[in-house]
Amino acid sequence: MERFAPLLLNVWREACRHIEIGEAVAVAAPDLFQRLPINLVLIRRLDEDRRVVETIAVGQCRPSTVPHARKHELAEPQFQQLLQWCRAGSLLHGDARELSELPPGAIPEDLAGEVVVGPLRGEHGPIGVAIFATQEPRHFQDRHVEIVSHLLEPFGVWVENDRRQRELRILREAAEAENQSLRTKLGKVGLSESIVGAQSGLRDVMQRVEQVSRTDVPVLLLGESGSGKEVIARAIHDRSPRAKGPFLRVNCGAIASELVDSELFGHEKGSFTGATGLKKGWFERADGGTLLLDECGELTPGAQVRLLRVLQDGTFERVGGESQVTVNVRIVAATHRNLEAMTADGSFRHDLWYRLSVFPMRLPSLRERPQDIAAMAAHFVLRATQRLGMPALTLQPAELQLLEAYHWPGNVRELSAVIERAVILGDGKRIDVAAAFGGQTMNMAPRGAVTNFAPPPVRDEPVTLPILDASKFDTLDEAMARHIEAALQKTHGRIEGPFGAARLLQINPHTLRGRMRSLGLDWRRFRNVDSG
Repeated sequence: MERFAPLLLNVWREACRHIEIGEAVAVAAPDLFQRLPINLVLIRRLDEDRRVVETIAVGQCRPSTVPHARKHELAEPQFQQLLQWCRAGSLLHGDARELSELPPGAIPEDLAGEVVVGPLRGEHGPIGVAIFATQEPRHFQDRHVEIVSHLLEPFGVWVENDRRQRELRILREAAEAENQSLRTKLGKVGLSESIVGAQSGLRDVMQRVEQVSRTDVPVLLLGESGSGKEVIARAIHDRSPRAKGPFLRVNCGAIASELVDSELFGHEKGSFTGATGLKKGWFERADGGTLLLDECGELTPGAQVRLLRVLQDGTFERVGGESQVTVNVRIVAATHRNLEAMTADGSFRHDLWYRLSVFPMRLPSLRERPQDIAAMAAHFVLRATQRLGMPALTLQPAELQLLEAYHWPGNVRELSAVIERAVILGDGKRIDVAAAFGGQTMNMAPRGAVTNFAPPPVRDEPVTLPILDASKFDTLDEAMARHIEAALQKTHGRIEGPFGAARLLQINPHTLRGRMRSLGLDWRRFRNVDSG
């Protein structure tokens, strides 16, 4: 064993170094030819699904020694016989055309000369056949056969790696084909998409995007929920030097408070109950790219401290870990909350606010750019009809008037939902915006009228408050839970949409779900409640 250890070490080294099996065999072949009296090495793969034996790698001294027949399709009995030999068989040595013990198809029919043939096995069974051949008769000795027996294991690793690589390539090609199909259905020719309103209502915003995208400074996007903060964040990424890196979005308000550190920064195996392995957090996964921290105002105080450290020096520790992890991530933070006011009341750190607000950008709400409603509605109509497989539809003036009269508290996200619902309710014949609104008129205003969104006037007279019994005084969580339950009962458990509890409570749906989880509220209890 020790006398041919250098050969085995070299073969194992090539098995680990080269993913392509053909390249690995070609590199290792010269060393094999020096240690073994051979001039040809063949590796043949077994394909159980197609009952095919195929030559996938060749090592040779001269091109003329390569057999012409590279693939054999076998009948079911013959293939089963070959599998059985691979499972239980051992090395066979002799003339290629006289090995009666060898099942048909194991070696190419046009291969002549003396051979040593061995089965290759993977973790799930037989995977191939290795053939060592020479044109010289009676050239192999017992020590050569012993060397070949030790080479079967690394050769099996080569074939196993080749199988995994082919599976990954097939999955990647399938994913790319599916992405291309989806982009075609959505009317897109690539992953990037033009931003509707970039030359009108969002002109100032897009100018600032062009300015900041060339830098690596953190960006803070401010604006109402549904105003398109993620679209702008992706536009910053696509126009930046990081465009080829990952763009990831994490909704901070949708992560349970006890899991924030693990989700953002990852954890080590055994760091807590259920941590069965190492997990990379959002920051590690976004290394070299851009990370959008949506609803960053919902971060816990502890997570704010660790986020500040990442922004300062790009390092952190995984939960339960001791070593420093260094990442190169551009941060884009987004929120609909007033972070400056939150720093005043102590719920958001001043130093983190200063770090995130290096380049703040406020996104206008949809009602602040009514000139974009027609173009955006047409865009969403086209996308909805293509996705639903319906014929092309056009918005009529009356339908557009309804859209422009609505004040859109849910902004672009709500407009998209209303248009898709209107397309469905129109049965492919028209766009039924009135039905999509469900007869709701409370948020409608006459076309061209200015809607007053100011809060009600403050009364000068004092307000008399009832005397409360301190022993029966609800905690803030109890009062909040009752208020949310009342909203869920009124909306029959619906959370999102124009008739959902989030709209009624004027809160982001993801934020509402996070608070419901912390309060132990289940929306399903209200699904069948009779509203009277």
